Amino acid sequence: MFSEFKTGAVIAAAGTGERFGEKKQFKLLGRRPLLFHTLIPFLECSDIAEIVVVVPQADLESVSRELASFTSAKPVKTVTGGTRRQDSVLNGCMALSDNIEIIAVHDAARPFVTPGLISATINGCNGADGCIAALPSKDTVKQVVENNIQQTLDRSTIWLAQTPQTFHKKILISALQHDMDATDEASMVEAISGNVAITQGFAGNFKITITEDWQLAEGIIANNG
Repeated sequence: MFSEFKTGAVIAAAGTGERFGEKKQFKLLGRRPLLFHTLIPFLECSDIAEIVVVVPQADLESVSRELASFTSAKPVKTVTGGTRRQDSVLNGCMALSDNIEIIAVHDAARPFVTPGLISATINGCNGADGCIAALPSKDTVKQVVENNIQQTLDRSTIWLAQTPQTFHKKILISALQHDMDATDEASMVEAISGNVAITQGFAGNFKITITEDWQLAEGIIANNG
């Protein structure tokens, strides 16, 4: 199914790297920074018309300069992030062209996303306010409070959210403008009664959060080398 909407992408790369120990989005993974590996599938995806990369203020000039030398047939802009993730993503959304109707939000720390998965989330917006990549839980899920199990959840209804998380522009911006605590864009759209669908992601689309994740990513890059 082909989406009839013009789509832009926002790559969230404004993290400070507190958990990782450094700004991993700019760390060399193989021969290129992690951020560049993440950008390539969006540049290759024919459904994406333009891209905005959101980075820390201190890195804006250097990243803008590097991206300018990164030849691409589609526009790639760079903007600064905000205090919270939602502020950063909102800055990215507002930097997209006015004629963009769908926005795909993606973590810079997920470098192995594919053009096909990006397109699947875009196509999923044809019948919903948004569509995200997610994986069904393979493990038994326990709800725990203070190290004590409260209940065992039905894992057949549990899905693990990934990115891209893709939405109609108007409802995403509306959700991002609300003051709420949220760990992803989908939960914010859900909170304002948006209908969010899922498309199945894949285990390889993991987020690099800790050193072990980085080592796994290095192995994948080396094998694909």
